[in-house]
Amino acid sequence: MTPTKELRNKLRKLLNEKVPSGGSEADTNFSDVELDGLLQESSNVYTAASKGWAEKAALLQGDIEKYSTGDEQYTLTSLKDKMTHAMAMANHYQEMGKESSGGVLFKIKPPEVL
Repeated sequence: MTPTKELRNKLRKLLNEKVPSGGSEADTNFSDVELDGLLQESSNVYTAASKGWAEKAALLQGDIEKYSTGDEQYTLTSLKDKMTHAMAMANHYQEMGKESSGGVLFKIKPPEVL
């Protein structure tokens, strides 16, 4: 599909990749060029979002999951939970991409006529 500014913005939204105010695309996981690449190799924006979420899952790294300071305790999201969420989003958008790609093509064999 041909990337446009509107499609790139929608894809950035589907990937939860908001550019921070006062920031730029460099402050996100995907540059505009990378988003354009996802769009070009996809049949619709949802398929591009599925590929983007799969890439985000691959970028995840483990963090400290729990720590305490004095009487305070902090529990962060585990790497496993982050991975599960990213792959669930990839699967969700993959299904949406299948639904929005139109109808199914059938090959019809003409009957033999005597």
